Order: sequence, then structure tokens, then C-alpha cells
Amino acid sequence: QVQLQESGPDVVKPSQTLSLTCTVSGAAITTTYYHWHWIRHSPGKGLEWIGGITYTGAPAYNPSLRSRTSISRETSENQFSLQLRSVTPEDTAVYFCARKFIMGAIREYDTWGQGTQVTVSS
Repeated sequence: QVQLQESGPDVVKPSQTLSLTCTVSGAAITTTYYHWHWIRHSPGKGLEWIGGITYTGAPAYNPSLRSRTSISRETSENQFSLQLRSVTPEDTAVYFCARKFIMGAIREYDTWGQGTQVTVSS
């Protein structure tokens, strides 16, 4: 059974960097066709895709967040991470990590973490 677990601080000060890690169990993050994503949800914006990293380690970002976002992985720990720089209160949201299967026309999220609330506040 594949499980994803987000970890990181609950509160981040404005202008600082939000850093989250997703620890994956039950499957290797290098498994072919599986991609590892970060998604957030806030009452004002709904669900928003932040970005992801492929099983080969190539990152991809939401263009609206690209300038502030870095996604990386540590294969030895079977983890992938998110850094969101220069945060503002608008970045307050529940952050999820998720696994997406992509092969040809098939593109679907099949596993989600439980989500972690991050609040940007001084």
C-alpha cells in the first residue's frame, strides 16, 4: 500500500521560505510512469497545482508560481520536497503531496497525502 506523508512547519512568516517534505512509503519515487506532485487548497482559490517531479527527477512548475518554487527529491530517503520563497498571506493553504500516473493518454492521481495546513503570518 502506497502512503504519502507531508511534513514541515505549520506557520511561516511573510517573506520567508515555506519548506515541505513528502515521505513516500510502499513505492519508490523512481518507479516508471509515476510522478510526484504538490497541490494546495485555500478557500479563496480552491485547488491549485504547484508543480511536480518526474520519476527521472525532472521538475515542472505552475507558471504563476515558477519564479518562487523549487521541487527536488532525495531518492535515498524516498522523499521529495517543496520550497516556496517569499511567501505572503495569500500562500496560506492546505498543502498536499500526491502521486500521479502518466502513461500515454492516462493521467490520474491515485494517491494523496492527508495534507498539512500552512499559515503565513507574522
